Amino acid sequence: MRKNKYVKRKIQIAVISDVHLGTYGCRAEELHNYLRSIEPDILILNGDIIDIWQFSKNYWPKSHMKVVNRLLKMISNGTRVYYITGNHDELLRKFTDFQLASFTLCNKLVVEINGQKTWFFHGDVFDMSINYSKWLAKLGGKGYDLLILINSFLNNALEYFGYERVSLSKKVKNSVKRAVKFVNDFEKTAIDMAGFHGYDVVVCGHIHQPAMRKVQTEHGEVLYLNSGDWVENLTALELNNGTWSVFSYRDSALHEHPLEREIAEEEDQEEDIAKEFEPVLQMMRSIA
Repeated sequence: MRKNKYVKRKIQIAVISDVHLGTYGCRAEELHNYLRSIEPDILILNGDIIDIWQFSKNYWPKSHMKVVNRLLKMISNGTRVYYITGNHDELLRKFTDFQLASFTLCNKLVVEINGQKTWFFHGDVFDMSINYSKWLAKLGGKGYDLLILINSFLNNALEYFGYERVSLSKKVKNSVKRAVKFVNDFEKTAIDMAGFHGYDVVVCGHIHQPAMRKVQTEHGEVLYLNSGDWVENLTALELNNGTWSVFSYRDSALHEHPLEREIAEEEDQEEDIAKEFEPVLQMMRSIA
């Protein structure tokens, strides 16, 4: 006897960013579990979803493919999906404004939500290290990925002996004044630019720091939102009944009680989608 399928949470808008598919640090299993649990009218992928900078021809695990399958299935089911390009997937910017069915690829998105002008963009435009020292930024990305890999081995050992998990990268970021200043400067710049251009809400990614706060600028009040990432924080932004909130996977029931696997027919459908996507994956491998 088959179990009844779970009831998905209906959401007006869900925003995720900085997934970094194709890297060792990506928490694809958790993201896939989250995506299975929601039914958004609109899904916004706010940059650095596929990490083309660090894409390896030899590393694309099944869990990463499952995330792609899930996104394609959401598109086929009518979810409006906007893929906003970031710095790690900047090669896609040459295809900006591409549309297919309910999928749109773009560099930024401005929409009116509940009478508020809302600006979605990844945020790397404010990162001087990317604009003027891209080789240094790429080197830093590889170092970050290595640190995350080491951190995962460390946390496995800590959990085995009954200790709490730790985040080495967070400790490094929080202990380096220059890193803290970068985050603060990034947020201030995004907020000031939003106020200057008359936006009520600005939604970013890039810095892997989930946030939600209102700030009074000289041009008016701005709601600053950041969706965080799916490497360390495992967070997303959700709009329900006109109100924004930050979703934390670790603080949700999904963390303690992952969803049951779906019925066999649906798994078979995902396999079919994967076969259709294989030519695109081969193209990415040739680029990497």
